Amino acid sequence: MRVSVRATLRVALVALLACVAPLPAAAAQTFPLTSADLADSAAMARSMPRLAEAVLAAVPTARIGVHRFRLELLTGRYADAAHSLEQSLERRLARNPRPATRALYVPYEIHAHAMAAAQTGRAYRETFADAFRATFARLDDTTSALVARALLVPPETVANGVRSATPGLTGRTEVTLDEALTLLDAYSAVQAYWEFAGLPESLIAADDRGRYEIEPGVSVPTPDGATVCAIVVRPRAGAARRPALLQFTIYADSVASMRDALRAASHGYVGVTGFTRGKACSPDAPVPYVHDGRDAAALIDWIAAQPWSDGRVGMYGGSYSGFTPWAAAKLMPKPLKAIMTGAPVAPGIDVPMEGNVFWDFVYPWTFYTMNNRWLDDATYNDNRRWNHLYREWYQSGRAFRDLEAIDGTPNPGYAAWLAHPTIDEYWKSMVPQGPEYARITIPVLETAGYFFGGPGGAAHYFLEHARNNPHADHTLVIGPWDHPQAQRGVVSALGDTTTSIAGYQTDPVARVDLVEDLRFPWFDFVLRGGRKPALLKDRVNFEVMGANTWRSAPSIAAAAPRHERLYLAPGAAGGHNALRRTAPPGDAAIEHTIDLADRSDVDRMPVGGLVASRIDTSNAVVFVSDPFARATEVTGFLSGRLELTVNRKDFDFSITPYEWTADGRYFQLPPFQSRASHVASLTERRLLTPGKRETLEFAGSLRMMSRQIAAGSRFVLVLAVLRNPRQEINYGTGGDVSAETVADAKEPLRIRWLGGSYVDLPIGPE
Repeated sequence: MRVSVRATLRVALVALLACVAPLPAAAAQTFPLTSADLADSAAMARSMPRLAEAVLAAVPTARIGVHRFRLELLTGRYADAAHSLEQSLERRLARNPRPATRALYVPYEIHAHAMAAAQTGRAYRETFADAFRATFARLDDTTSALVARALLVPPETVANGVRSATPGLTGRTEVTLDEALTLLDAYSAVQAYWEFAGLPESLIAADDRGRYEIEPGVSVPTPDGATVCAIVVRPRAGAARRPALLQFTIYADSVASMRDALRAASHGYVGVTGFTRGKACSPDAPVPYVHDGRDAAALIDWIAAQPWSDGRVGMYGGSYSGFTPWAAAKLMPKPLKAIMTGAPVAPGIDVPMEGNVFWDFVYPWTFYTMNNRWLDDATYNDNRRWNHLYREWYQSGRAFRDLEAIDGTPNPGYAAWLAHPTIDEYWKSMVPQGPEYARITIPVLETAGYFFGGPGGAAHYFLEHARNNPHADHTLVIGPWDHPQAQRGVVSALGDTTTSIAGYQTDPVARVDLVEDLRFPWFDFVLRGGRKPALLKDRVNFEVMGANTWRSAPSIAAAAPRHERLYLAPGAAGGHNALRRTAPPGDAAIEHTIDLADRSDVDRMPVGGLVASRIDTSNAVVFVSDPFARATEVTGFLSGRLELTVNRKDFDFSITPYEWTADGRYFQLPPFQSRASHVASLTERRLLTPGKRETLEFAGSLRMMSRQIAAGSRFVLVLAVLRNPRQEINYGTGGDVSAETVADAKEPLRIRWLGGSYVDLPIGPE
């Protein structure tokens, strides 16, 4: 789904602290700094210039490198900073002459020149405006759009990074050179952004008006009498008729939406941001998902009929805005010529439920998007309210459908979803089904990630499209990204590159800008006859984590030519259960008991992460393989068979795989989850018979993985029953799960995992 624009930027901009250029190897060099120097803003205002002076005096220029201009800014040497920045930029552009390389430094270039001019006695506001106009006059449209995006980042957001850059100084009196430069880089950015806060907005607006024709609130009627609203941005120079790139979104944020349209226009397209009905200038009631396909098709037809259109429209977007291209493609309006989506939502498949198990993290989202014509950030970001709600619901044992009663505010949007707990016609009407995929013959490009909901519905769409149209022109790119990164890549709004995620250092080859390096080059390839992006070597293109390499294959199945079967076997008393290459005896069984009425864990903190020394084993049984004799690539979806007996008609479960390295670290791989009664079909529910031997054949289709398991590592499987404050709880009566209460728990859930159970690991080429 989506967090607020500011929250998204905050997450992305922590990247500022992770992109410090590496220094040449040398003997450790330290500088005095204590916790008192970082106690508050006043202390930092004194200590940071002092630290910068010390580094400049003690470290040769060659070792400081690109950091030098930031230190000179902090010490008031503004003319020197401008000169150092110019020299550094020349070297970098010689190696990588891209607009993004130039744009990364322009905000500081403007600031340095403005501060140097202000030292003559002129007001900084005036010198900043002069420096801005002089600099932007030399920028092409693409570079100026990137610089504008960076300059519009709120200084409060940039300031959030300083804490992450602050070294842990408890008991310490000094910092290393690396620590000092990381901290000084972050602090100099904060200082610059606070200095010019409030100044770029009007200057950027004036520059935009000189480059583009901008229509900010165009009303477009739909065939059923509703209205959708759009922003249209057209380059002033060049061809009179152009292809258009459309993003159709429920996220009616005036600044971000305008910048997206402007960015498309900066690449020579007509940039259009359309809003779903009920948003922006539309007077209708907002309704997520239901009308989006027809409304998007109406907007596409309207675009194609305009005198500035050449009749061709490409659609793009991520998350919810990645669903809308598929909703439009279901109807295949004639002017729609290509779609590109990032971590797209597949309604009913991954949101608001997955494996037909409802999530509660999307409960506030309906307020966020439906409370008004824009976005209700205050309600959505009221974490105290939502955490209290989830805790109160879980502890009380009330029905999941009682969330709105506990909260005290009606939530008709979420209630409408709960009324459809299986993939029925309500959900099927939103995106293509069966033969409708066969009619989608336009080029499709999807990007997805391995982590934190990153896949969205990309793999689902890819598999369904290929199944119904074997010759589909559909390409998938997937890497070690989370949900936001899978839409835009690892480059932040400031232009910095994120190198880690939740403690995992991503391989260098995976640090891709999916917008500048893929979105626009791909649309150029499809709509303008440009060169095909080099990353797109086949239908499926994936980064093998741990191997620092991209591989390609004609299908997900072809990426892993063989499977290795590991059986779930009882372990020694007091130890882990085992994953064995040979089947255990037929009477082997593992007892698994869960008290579904237990709420003693209501305040339990999450354990583990992507890379951790411990993993979460609550409500679970754990299986561990023997060490791998050699490095082994695991690529694709986890699949297998669970044989069991259970004392209920149903339960919800998850399977989370890990690589357990020889040095004791766990690396989490994408999980699988499902309602037991829906493992075979998300449409038809097949209840279990208590006490009878049951077989659950499962195969992932959402969360693809690709990881090189190191020699000496073990494969770990955590098989858990879902019982937590973040998802509905299946008490196993066989009735509507959202109506069940803790009174239905009765005796504990008892499962016997039987010896015929196994998982199949998709193994890449040796």
